[in-house]
Amino acid sequence: MTDQKPQPSETAVDPVCGMTVDLQAGKPTTEHDGEHYHFCSKGCLKKFTADPERYLGGAPEPEPAPPGTLYTCPMHPEIVQEGPGACPICGMALEPMGVPAEDAPNEELIDFTRRLWVAAPLAFIVAAIEMSAHAFGLDLLPFLEPHAKQWLLFALATPVVLWCGWPFFVRGVQSLRTGHLNMFTLIGLGTGAAYLYSVVGTFAPHLFPESMRGAHGLVPVYFEAAAVIVALVLLGQVLELRAREKTGGAIRALLDLAPKTALRVLKSGDTETIPLAEVQVGDILRVRPGDQVPIDGTVIDGRSQVDESMLTGEPVPVAKGQNDTVTGGTLNGTGSFDMRVDRTGAETTLSQVVHMVAEAQRSRAPIQGLADAVAGYFVPGVIAIAVIAFIVWLLVGPPPQLAYALVAAVSVLIIACPCALGLATPISIMVATGRGAQAGVLIRNAAGLERLAKVDTLVVDKTGTLTEGKPALTDIAAVNGYTESKVLSIAAALESGSEHPLAVAILKGASDKGVKVEKARDFEAVTGQGVIGRVGGNIGGHAARLGNSQLMDEHRINILDVKDSVTRLRKEGKTVVYLAVDNRLAGIVAVADPIRESAKDSIATLHGLGLRIVMATGDNITTARSVAEQLGVDEVHAGLTPGEKLELVEELQKQGAVVAMAGDGINDAPALAKADVGIAMGTGADVAVESADMTLLKSDLRGVARGVKLARATMRNIKQNLFFAFCYNVIGVPIAAGVLYPVAGIVLSPMIAAAAMSLSSVSVVGNALRLRRVDL
Repeated sequence: MTDQKPQPSETAVDPVCGMTVDLQAGKPTTEHDGEHYHFCSKGCLKKFTADPERYLGGAPEPEPAPPGTLYTCPMHPEIVQEGPGACPICGMALEPMGVPAEDAPNEELIDFTRRLWVAAPLAFIVAAIEMSAHAFGLDLLPFLEPHAKQWLLFALATPVVLWCGWPFFVRGVQSLRTGHLNMFTLIGLGTGAAYLYSVVGTFAPHLFPESMRGAHGLVPVYFEAAAVIVALVLLGQVLELRAREKTGGAIRALLDLAPKTALRVLKSGDTETIPLAEVQVGDILRVRPGDQVPIDGTVIDGRSQVDESMLTGEPVPVAKGQNDTVTGGTLNGTGSFDMRVDRTGAETTLSQVVHMVAEAQRSRAPIQGLADAVAGYFVPGVIAIAVIAFIVWLLVGPPPQLAYALVAAVSVLIIACPCALGLATPISIMVATGRGAQAGVLIRNAAGLERLAKVDTLVVDKTGTLTEGKPALTDIAAVNGYTESKVLSIAAALESGSEHPLAVAILKGASDKGVKVEKARDFEAVTGQGVIGRVGGNIGGHAARLGNSQLMDEHRINILDVKDSVTRLRKEGKTVVYLAVDNRLAGIVAVADPIRESAKDSIATLHGLGLRIVMATGDNITTARSVAEQLGVDEVHAGLTPGEKLELVEELQKQGAVVAMAGDGINDAPALAKADVGIAMGTGADVAVESADMTLLKSDLRGVARGVKLARATMRNIKQNLFFAFCYNVIGVPIAAGVLYPVAGIVLSPMIAAAAMSLSSVSVVGNALRLRRVDL
């Protein structure tokens, strides 16, 4: 029997969250201004009754950042303050720290866009009036007297410069006050000089010498340069801000992975749809075919295949059954299951991923120090060059010297704005960390990303990294009249009280083979040797011992009959356990940690990237060498303690290697912290993740290869950006100063300089955005 779907007339739309509400489901309702409103939950009802007009006036406005929110500069993460403002170093608007609100507006982008809409048409009109006469000899306003035309230009340019460009002057003055000269210093000086010169020339031309006045007694003015410079700088700022919004697209895409609602299973067995924010730990949720898993939890009933590619980058769906964990945001396949909620809010995997990406995007790479150091000398140097150019043109330039001197100085100030230099590194880091998150590679900070690009040696733990980390029963051999089933039955009986990984493997092996497990009593664990007990239904039962050769030797049990088999199995990397019953050997069982299916291809890929692979494991040398030979590992160090793993990393570093360490256990944490780059498997211990520079959401070395590719692509991209910025200024500043005038008669207009400056920033942003498409 299927439930009938409510007819359209039986539903309403929740004005708070937009969900469809079944009117027959007994959901909350209220009346406002004679109208009835229905809600999916009491939470939405409470919000509505607190402020009905907010939800009845169309789409709700995004909530501002809560009081106490810390803000930081995207270019200078060391600048942190409570509340919004401008960076005292570079002048850029500060951004809220942490994970951005889903619908949070970018106030700076909104403000600059509004100013650009005013500046662009006015600047275009001013430029058209002025440049048509100079370039084409065409007078667009023949009915106006020349002086009236200057007044018109003043009237059109003034709102552009004084209102649209006001933020630039505020930040320029702040830079002079703090001593941190930046791009806004140059913009403020350049546009301010051009505008003030033009105002004085328009209203007090008599203050200028005769040589600077034209036929009508007028002084040439540069209102069009000042207005167009402001418009172009605004355009560049808007494009940059939009590009920075795009770099946050990975975060928003991750946030969007989580569905907005969940299907909660009630005690009666019925289900109800609730907002995800109302889900609590311990709730039972139902995930239907094709649904997104709403939140982190454990499957308690049902089976399915879950596509985890959105978080891990791996396209192959993963089988999920009872007691398996599922992650919020992943996509369910054709099956259906019920799950118990384990984590909510900031504790979920998705929230932690988003937080880590947000923090990484605001970290700074050591290479950024080069750009900062250059910028520290660059701005004062540019001002000095502008002053020198002004003096030289004033002393030896053609008439009118003052006009030429002003044009040269303003052009130098405008073309040399170091915004491209400031953007070169952080914009690439922001894009790269977002791209890495999409591929299941989380970068903790930019410094780690830069070091990863230089890595030439990878130290890997064996268990859980090259192998599955879950031992499995592989072989059974019986002697002295016992059968394999009997051997396994007795071994499982003895291990039924143990939580050791070998015991888990034997018990699972017995279950998979359908072997009936004997009953055991008088169970006792012998430290470092194995377990003993009594099995069988007879009075007293049979004395049984399961353990290593030391346990057998201690009870004088002959194990020579299986010597050859044991030797062969150990060479294959398997752990062998002996079983003796009533002081006679009954057989052996072998357990091995299976090698990951992807490990061999991963190591081949890493070799292709030029990395040397070193295995560092606490396991025995025989098993370690067996795994290494199968995978093509270059070097093996076995039987290591956590301290010895740390010493190995130090020794490799002394030899000149740049070392990355990949591991997932508590014993790996010291080596992860010591390595140039620590790489933690996302399924590993928390302490390992906390010690690492990079976390792989899936315990798979293919993620390491992805990380190395991403790091190298990012550093290439940053160097390209720095080249564009440096090269542009090295070429542009001398031309703006007028070095080509004696040779080719070229004088760079401040308007052209402003266009070139904006183009340089856009080229850097465009180049950085290419990282979004890098093949990992």
